[in-house]
Amino acid sequence: MNMIGRRTVLRALAMPFAASLLPALAAAPADKRIALVIGNGAYKSAPLKNPVSDARAVAASLKGLDYDVTLRENTSLIDLIESLRSFSLRAASASVRLLFYAGHGIQARGRNYLLPVDAEPQSEDEISSKTADVNELLDRLGGIKHGLNIVVLDGPDGRRLKFRGVTPAGLAPLDAPVGTLIAFSTAPNGIALDGATGDHSIYAKHLLANLATPGLPVEQLFKRVRIGVAQETQRVQVPWESSSLTTEFCFKSRAQGVCG
Repeated sequence: MNMIGRRTVLRALAMPFAASLLPALAAAPADKRIALVIGNGAYKSAPLKNPVSDARAVAASLKGLDYDVTLRENTSLIDLIESLRSFSLRAASASVRLLFYAGHGIQARGRNYLLPVDAEPQSEDEISSKTADVNELLDRLGGIKHGLNIVVLDGPDGRRLKFRGVTPAGLAPLDAPVGTLIAFSTAPNGIALDGATGDHSIYAKHLLANLATPGLPVEQLFKRVRIGVAQETQRVQVPWESSSLTTEFCFKSRAQGVCG
């Protein structure tokens, strides 16, 4: 596909969402939970061992918690953008919306980007057109006036990637929109480790260990994950969160509708 054709496709995929979301904003659904789970590992210059197995395990756990899960593996740019577009379109009809992404992530000019496995930007100016912008997704989710959003970014250090003319940096801090929790596998500009042994990254391992704990509020869940990862890595990797949640939430209630 030539550059003009590629840009035409991407513009079509990234069309405005507001008109599509308006009909669903009138009333919040009772308890519809959706999740988009992405695992990207087959990068040319810096392949990752764990993202696909991480994504499969997280998807299976969420399905067991009654989420309507879409699983995507080793996405190309077009596949990645289309997956995020479809998720955004479905988001307004759900009460809980969750994105789990495992794969390389980088920042450029203060914005964070998820990298498809075929990403090969040749300059900083090309990053926005050859990756998926996390900030844009958060803007769309933050515009929904009901329910809550959880965005989990398990992004190993994108600085391992080798792009001509580009020096990637780790993820930048993000302010969570109202009703949103953003969980990062490491601190801003920090290093997230791909698991040296086993099937999962260190972060995904601790997330999976706590995800289905009955009655565990989501903030406490991620605190447990942070403690576990920090201890295991001797504080080389310390997860963090940005939260503007306004309701109580746990992935698995202790009793009907009861957290804690």
